[in-house]
Amino acid sequence: MASNLPILIAGGGIGGLAAALALSRNGFKVQVLERSRAFGEIGAGVQLGPNAFNAFDRLGVGDAARGIAVYVDRLRMMDALTAEEIAHIPLEESFRKRFGNPYAVVHRGEMHGVLFNACQADPNIELSVSSEVVDYDQDGATVAAALSNGEVVRGSALIGADGLWSKVRAKLAADGPPRVSGHSSYRSVIPVEAMPEDLRWNAATLWAGPHCHIVHYPLSGWKVFNLVCTYHSDAPEVVAGQPVTKEEVGEGFQHVHPMARQIISHGSDWKLWVTCDRDPITKWTDGRVVLLGDAAHPMLQYFAQGACMALEDAVQLGDSVADFPGDLAAAFEDYNLRRVNRTTRVQLQSRELGKHVYHPEGAHAVLRNAVMQAKSAEDWYETLGWLYDGGNAAASASRA
Repeated sequence: MASNLPILIAGGGIGGLAAALALSRNGFKVQVLERSRAFGEIGAGVQLGPNAFNAFDRLGVGDAARGIAVYVDRLRMMDALTAEEIAHIPLEESFRKRFGNPYAVVHRGEMHGVLFNACQADPNIELSVSSEVVDYDQDGATVAAALSNGEVVRGSALIGADGLWSKVRAKLAADGPPRVSGHSSYRSVIPVEAMPEDLRWNAATLWAGPHCHIVHYPLSGWKVFNLVCTYHSDAPEVVAGQPVTKEEVGEGFQHVHPMARQIISHGSDWKLWVTCDRDPITKWTDGRVVLLGDAAHPMLQYFAQGACMALEDAVQLGDSVADFPGDLAAAFEDYNLRRVNRTTRVQLQSRELGKHVYHPEGAHAVLRNAVMQAKSAEDWYETLGWLYDGGNAAASASRA
């Protein structure tokens, strides 16, 4: 009976759709249960390391993903107080040779569209909207997903890819609400012509200042610039996509250099997110139920790896179900084992990166600058090797 039922996926975001493709490529029928009335992604820019492109290739959408990407020349870090460059990491031929794939930036909606189109074209994947999973039950052979509209959908297993506020995680882990970081992130997307000409750099640029930072880079074939401004506001509660005024955004950046501060004045339609993560957990499984992406390991944005980790999860999930034919519970345990240490490292180091690289002040910032300026391109590649070599390297090591 269970073998005739699809694997259910709660959540039709990047992680959920990637998981659907990975499972389909291994012969499974899949039903994606999306809570919204339509599939789509809110937000704007996403940075993609080489590990993401490795995952896209494994999922069969590498060419489509490369077609929507903007290939920046460097990761550039600026001192927000002095407007001087602290360091940069070249991303051209030497980087691609070292990691086997590029570094790029994409519009989140366009990346989601690549995965959605591939799922739509796949006869093994059914896409269902207005289908929020709020609970589940299982009998050892099947899983019953309870939806918010009262309907019950039965499958052979359930993947919780329903994000930071995952209802699947709430039952599986029972670890309460997310951890509020107190960092407010303001986001805007502006036409290229609205960006000051002397800042139209082909780079993913970070302006690092005391208790704040600003990020900008081009998107959508150089039609727009993505702007993100973050500062320590001690915000006590979660906020997601709340419209705010330009004046409110500027309040946290009065102390930075005018060259950096002017970016805010050119933004429009600013929206506020109060960033959150969760403490890592080691157990993502409950029989035929397992977590993936932000439902498993939500992380702060400082490594720019949230979407990349979800893509890696999907690839490993596909590998694990292939390695344990006929035993989804064992496959999920294997997937959990092979992913948890890597994602825990990214979660915890993302927190530390915010403290010690993005936002220090005084002597701490001077030391940061000196350490970063002393690194060559090859030093940076070595430093980032554990991250950008990708989940496959991590998985291979765990299999040894």
